[in-house]
Amino acid sequence: MTAKHHGYALLSAIVALVLGLSAAIYVTAAEHGPGDRRTQGAVTAGHGPYRAAPVSTGVWVGAWAAAPAGGEPGTAADGTAGRTVRNVVHTGVGGSAARVTLSNAYGDRPLTVTHATLAVAAHDDGPAAAPGTLRRLTFGGAAAVVVPAGGQTVSDRAAVAVPADADVLVSVYSPASAGPVTYHPRARQTSYVAEGESTKDTSGAAFTETTPYWRYLTALDVLGDEADGTVVALGDSLTDGVTSTPDANRRWPDALADRLRAALASGDAAPRYAVVNAGISGNRLLADDPRRGASGLNRFTRDVLDRPHVKAVVIDLGINDILRDRALADPRAIVAGLRTLADRAHAHGVKVVGATLMPFRGHRGYSAAREGVRQQVNRAIRTGGLFDEVVDFDKALRDPYDPRSLRPDYDSGDHLHPSDRGYREMARTLNLPKLSGSTPTRA
Repeated sequence: MTAKHHGYALLSAIVALVLGLSAAIYVTAAEHGPGDRRTQGAVTAGHGPYRAAPVSTGVWVGAWAAAPAGGEPGTAADGTAGRTVRNVVHTGVGGSAARVTLSNAYGDRPLTVTHATLAVAAHDDGPAAAPGTLRRLTFGGAAAVVVPAGGQTVSDRAAVAVPADADVLVSVYSPASAGPVTYHPRARQTSYVAEGESTKDTSGAAFTETTPYWRYLTALDVLGDEADGTVVALGDSLTDGVTSTPDANRRWPDALADRLRAALASGDAAPRYAVVNAGISGNRLLADDPRRGASGLNRFTRDVLDRPHVKAVVIDLGINDILRDRALADPRAIVAGLRTLADRAHAHGVKVVGATLMPFRGHRGYSAAREGVRQQVNRAIRTGGLFDEVVDFDKALRDPYDPRSLRPDYDSGDHLHPSDRGYREMARTLNLPKLSGSTPTRA
């Protein structure tokens, strides 16, 4: 360890001691999130052209989210000690105040965050902040927070006008390593890193390194009246959008958010919902994977039910259970897992839309036997009464001349993941009015 890192470790220990004596720190456990309780603490005043409206009106909804997928390879020793991570995220809806969730789910030591800020980006895909929008984030009124290994924390509300369909910068500085960095690897969005503490840098000049990952940040919520609730897209790489154009926000949940905003602007029938993406590339419904996240069953509470004002969930999981099972996957087990998710959603009054599994002939994992499992699962999704509504992604994207394959113009080229046009068609296939209407809570 270098002398610099010894210094970081000493500073971290001092900060941790001070924070440990303070009862004001607000830290949530790994299974709790911003949907469970309102944050507390002082509100930072708004200034400049983005001066915020009063933050006491409206409801909290998810403007953006990314499920933590694992510990970033190569970060076990030093993490991001002594560096500032500036995550760039794109909002689906706007509001008059914002809060963030920081996760240390895969760290093996407490994560000490001594500085954190939020700002509206000055322009798309860059690290510079729009004038007057940078806000210091606090946690229980304190500027620093210690997030335990395996835990997460939600910031206090920050008063700043956050626009819809805009980039937001969330910067995090930690003086010491917490072990493996909790991250989302297939962001399809360029973020930035600076040496030293640079959270308040508005020019972006200090952020000379780029990264394709989101680190520590797992949610951005906004308070406002643009939306009445949140719809969560729970899925794998098809939801994560791994083959969509980078830095263009063309994943299907992005396209769904665009559709909802456009429908409301034109007066068409549509729910006033925000959309957040809970896709993890390679994720399975039934089995955990250290590189591809907890299973859909094991992360459902964290990534769906704990979202703020969640009204509906679109579930598109199961294809990796078929592709990654060395033996032939049991379609009954996949269907039972989907039923379990639907039952858990209904127990919380959340409407469930189930998606059929799309074709993958031509992909290296394809076999006639696996295709047979997919067909059995899809038959149960369509006719088995699993869900409140069904969105037939299979029918919408399959080649009419070869239903076991994606339509060529919807195929990214790997015969499993859609192109930008295919992702847009997925979003178009969803019936907007049928997203609304919560299911009555069941015992």
